[in-house]
Amino acid sequence: MDRIKIIDIPKIHDNRGNLSVLEKDILPFSFKRIYYLYDVPSGAYRGGHAHKLQQEFLIALSGSFNVILKDENGGKRKITLNIPNKGLLIPNMIWRELEGFSSGSVCLVVASGVYDEEDYIRNFKKFISL
Repeated sequence: MDRIKIIDIPKIHDNRGNLSVLEKDILPFSFKRIYYLYDVPSGAYRGGHAHKLQQEFLIALSGSFNVILKDENGGKRKITLNIPNKGLLIPNMIWRELEGFSSGSVCLVVASGVYDEEDYIRNFKKFISL
């Protein structure tokens, strides 16, 4: 669980609105895919998997949501994301579940790899056994 980190994204303050930039030196990996979750219904659950190799960086661009993280040793951590210039680094082999989405929330995910179903572990019991 010590590999999980909150990373500050530089924020440029301006009276016309703030600007944050995600550049290659901020993350410990080169990103190959970006996707986002939005219009998540109240009470819905996302995630429910781990990645064998891929790392991800999650940002609450708008609103808030909770990220439940578990490792293979039984460690568990809950992190609320609600600040658009702070992101959560999730390394490989960490189980993640997203819940508690506020109305209008947007979760941006920056991933180290392209989509590869073989990289996913979608069964928690299988994850614990690896």
